[in-house]
Amino acid sequence: MATAGFAPIVCIVDFHHARGPEIETWLGVEEGTDPAVDNDWSLLPFMALSDGAHASTEDYSYFTLRRAATSTTPATSLFGISCTRQLDSNELKVRPAEVTRSTVQKAVVVVSDSPQSFGAIKAQLGVVTAAWFAQKDFRDLEIMVKFQDSLGQLLRNQAGGMDHYFGISLRELIHEFKWQTLVLFKCALLQPKMLFFGSNCERLCMMQFAIISLIPGLIRHLQDSADPKFNSCEATTVMPTSLKTSERSSLLTYMGLPLQIFGKGSLFGPYTPLQQLDMLADQETKSYIVGSTNSLLLQQKDRYSDILVNLDEDSVNITSASLRNALVLSTPDRRWIDFLTQTVYDTWDDSHPGRPKDHGYAGSEEFIRMQFEEYLLAMLSAVKYKMYQDKNQHKDAIISDFEGDPASEYSNEYISAWTLTENFRIWHKFTDSHLFDIVDPKHPCSGGLSIEDVQRRLAHLFSTPTVQAVTLGVCVLILAWRLGK
Repeated sequence: MATAGFAPIVCIVDFHHARGPEIETWLGVEEGTDPAVDNDWSLLPFMALSDGAHASTEDYSYFTLRRAATSTTPATSLFGISCTRQLDSNELKVRPAEVTRSTVQKAVVVVSDSPQSFGAIKAQLGVVTAAWFAQKDFRDLEIMVKFQDSLGQLLRNQAGGMDHYFGISLRELIHEFKWQTLVLFKCALLQPKMLFFGSNCERLCMMQFAIISLIPGLIRHLQDSADPKFNSCEATTVMPTSLKTSERSSLLTYMGLPLQIFGKGSLFGPYTPLQQLDMLADQETKSYIVGSTNSLLLQQKDRYSDILVNLDEDSVNITSASLRNALVLSTPDRRWIDFLTQTVYDTWDDSHPGRPKDHGYAGSEEFIRMQFEEYLLAMLSAVKYKMYQDKNQHKDAIISDFEGDPASEYSNEYISAWTLTENFRIWHKFTDSHLFDIVDPKHPCSGGLSIEDVQRRLAHLFSTPTVQAVTLGVCVLILAWRLGK
């Protein structure tokens, strides 16, 4: 995804007492040029200094930017990460006349052509910003100049075909949201309007990156994510003509991954300021995954979201009735995510939430990621098998091992909804019709209803005080009825 010829650049954003957030200076750009003017980045200062950043000693924001076309390169997406800190004005060695507030608030911003290296960049950005503030003299930019000079080498060290993940750990995601983790993952594939809210900007952004990282390869293919008008992925994709099943990257590509959930009509804005609401409300914007720290958006959730994920309350509110129906998990789905959740809980360590307490593979980040990959590949295969069955319904099925419709184990309502999305259209366009010959079209937890499944359903059903009063006899009758179906 890296944009040819684009070297990471740095800017410093200051909060002016009268004019609000504004860019003070750029580092790493040609003298006399202003990327904010050239690319119409008027909202960059608001993206860098998030609402509520003043409430913490240090805060991070992540955002997307539209890079305008040049004579040699087409328009594409760039990615920003900012570190915000503040300092008591009285501690400044030299206090400029325009500093009238009790604190000085500034953000150091790195703009790169890929978010892949943000984990490594963030580690250095935090240290450098803290050191710059410790000087108590913002006129001295030597440390910032050296930082910008080092970024090129840092990105080269991170280069390669491997995905570099960052953000909230998947263990923490599952520990916090349990079965709803699968709901959020499946929801992202339906390309609705997903709004994340939280008072902690960094955690807000990290949650979104964690979810999209569950789509293999997507973190390296986000070039269309900053503008709903972008559609370069579809324009440049070709159908794979060969496959090496022993190579994971070849298999994923042949299976049509990554699914392009950010293409024409879609937007990704990990932190989206209120000033960007016009783009969310635009008729051309059909879907998005965005985050906000401003509670004003909660009052207009019905207008700006089909699903609202409130991180302050650990709640998921699906406002769209059709989306809510599509996201009801099937029995195999519940069985699968309950197994994954239990594995995380069995290996949980409060002092080290990101790794299993026994340092084993089960419950690890890689383990969780591989489970989601297996789930997604099987679903893609099952959908292709369903389409083949529908096309050849008057002929004998070619795979006798699979009876009925394997795709139904992912929920018929969900599969129907997914086949109406843009990412499905592109995936179907560029993948072989017989993917089920490569990956078994079978849900990882396929099978009929068991006693454990009914117990799980009953436990979920009776989780409300009203239903808890039901008699044991009625429970037994329901159980017997369900097993007899």
